[in-house]
Amino acid sequence: MTVLDIKRITLREIHLRLREPFRISSGVVQDRRIMLIEIEEKSGAVGWGECVAGEFPNYTPETIDTAWFACTQWLIPRLFAAGPIQPEAVLGLFDADIRGHNMAKAGLEMAIWALAAEQDGVALARLLGGTRSKVATGISIGIQSSPQALAEKAQQARAEGYRKIKCKIKPGTDLVFLEAVRHSAGEEIGIMADANSAYTLENIAQLQALDDLGLMMIEQPLAWDDLREHAELQKQLRTPICLDESITCPERARDMHMMGSGRIINIKPGRVGGLYASLQIHNYCREHGLPVWCGGMLESGIGRAHNVALASLPNFTLPGDISPSARYWAEDIVEPEWTMENGFVAVPNDIPGLGVKVRRSLVEKLTHRAEEFLR
Repeated sequence: MTVLDIKRITLREIHLRLREPFRISSGVVQDRRIMLIEIEEKSGAVGWGECVAGEFPNYTPETIDTAWFACTQWLIPRLFAAGPIQPEAVLGLFDADIRGHNMAKAGLEMAIWALAAEQDGVALARLLGGTRSKVATGISIGIQSSPQALAEKAQQARAEGYRKIKCKIKPGTDLVFLEAVRHSAGEEIGIMADANSAYTLENIAQLQALDDLGLMMIEQPLAWDDLREHAELQKQLRTPICLDESITCPERARDMHMMGSGRIINIKPGRVGGLYASLQIHNYCREHGLPVWCGGMLESGIGRAHNVALASLPNFTLPGDISPSARYWAEDIVEPEWTMENGFVAVPNDIPGLGVKVRRSLVEKLTHRAEEFLR
């Protein structure tokens, strides 16, 4: 793979408003603050990345502001000091003695992967080893005000062709809500629940009640950093547990498998430190028969491009949260915008780099702060 000689890095914070508020067990988002990373090579080639950290530390300890600080104070200076580098070496460089800050690391690392694809004249999906020309997509529906409201959302999603329906849940908005979805959407479509750590082992009876719904999985029911109690819970559930927040690196994926903490992994590249760590998790899970899928973090079209490329790998056998641009945004910052046909998003395998063009003029219009670094 090409060795990259980085010339310039630009951080930007843009603001995008969601079409409708998105509510999970720990909070609600309406206006999304997004950190974009643009990296320019000495040849003039450019790669884009996106840091998926939110405004408030309710998903992980990171926020957009801590990620900005980590990038400017530690990560970018280290990257510049290292000189020419290959994408596979970036996470190791960052991890040497900088603990945590995975989302900040991932934003930079993923931009470098996109830069490498652009420099080599190949699609990012091809560079990663992707094998698919299209990826199945699911929809993630936030917590609704009533079972009927959730059922209507699910019915609409099925009519639009989504291949999986994920429903956010918490105690009090779980069994009856999911029963309404199952009745509305039918038995043919896959339904899953995502708790975002809203339960404890004291809720075992509530979670066991979900077994009779035939769910694809229950995602992250217990604490965000737990493996041990998830292993205890999985023994008492027929429904597979999927871990999300608990999987922060390849080693945690291995521990989950060895402890029996779950049977499925949601790989979010921004959560695990970038694409190289995602590849390692994917390969381990493929070797040990664990299915994976690619989750979403309310990304713009740039972050979605990275997710689509990753989800084209062979062990991403379950539909991911890779909805089209119009699902979240009135206007996306890439062209063409991401679209869905019959429940699938096309992988731009024949277009170098991300496969979409960044609308620079719109990005500049939406920018609230920017900082440039030259090497």
